[in-house]
Amino acid sequence: MKGKIIVITSGKGGVGKTTATASIGSALALEGNRVLLVDMDIGLRNLDVVMGLENRIVFNIVDIVKGKCKIGQAAIKDRRIDNLFLVPASQSDNKDAITPEEMIRLCEELREEFDFILMDCPAGIEQGFENAVVAADEAVVICAPEVSSIRDADRIIGILFSKSITPKLVVNRIVPEMVERGDMLSHEDVVDVLSIDLIGLVEMDDQVVVSTNMGTPTVLQKNSKAGDAFRRIAMRLNGNEDLPIVVPQVPNRFWKKLGLKIGLGK
Repeated sequence: MKGKIIVITSGKGGVGKTTATASIGSALALEGNRVLLVDMDIGLRNLDVVMGLENRIVFNIVDIVKGKCKIGQAAIKDRRIDNLFLVPASQSDNKDAITPEEMIRLCEELREEFDFILMDCPAGIEQGFENAVVAADEAVVICAPEVSSIRDADRIIGILFSKSITPKLVVNRIVPEMVERGDMLSHEDVVDVLSIDLIGLVEMDDQVVVSTNMGTPTVLQKNSKAGDAFRRIAMRLNGNEDLPIVVPQVPNRFWKKLGLKIGLGK
């Protein structure tokens, strides 16, 4: 069975797309899949830093496409998670260094070696986006509950459908207290506007910042709400579509007040 190519995209930058790619890919590998993460943001790579693999780069995706190295020479094996690999982007080339035709040929090779290939798509809808989606089977759209993010995601979704790619939605950086006060859009609001299948809700989590700075995927962090959410997203992508989606909730006020009274809270 050939591997599945999933592009992780958002339209807008800064909504946690690269963190999501690292976390979902790591979780898929923890389930026993052979997983390759591909950084398609040529010129501005970040996935290697998020994964803590920046010091081990020798070759990059442009080198593979141009025949300067084999896939196995460029793919960096993660030492913490079996069956997890990264192909970094080039920092010295521009997005025109690779053509869609070259990506199609490369992806056919990748399908033979990996169960899942996750493409970390650059922001925007220009050449980098075209290269990332050209051979994709599915897409995961990362969207924050903000009007600008939703608008950009809506445009990306339209483009994906026009390319016969089925997009699925992850709503990221949800703050339950703000949603309850009416200061943040609810996930229902986001789904209502975008009208695609929801596969996960990720709560705002300080552990994400810690994980990024440490170069450790959030799914390896203990007590990480975001890590738990990404694990569940990976399980759904891996075929467990009946797994319920957990909605981030405001902590129970009764227990919170009780904790304050007996000195357990601050």
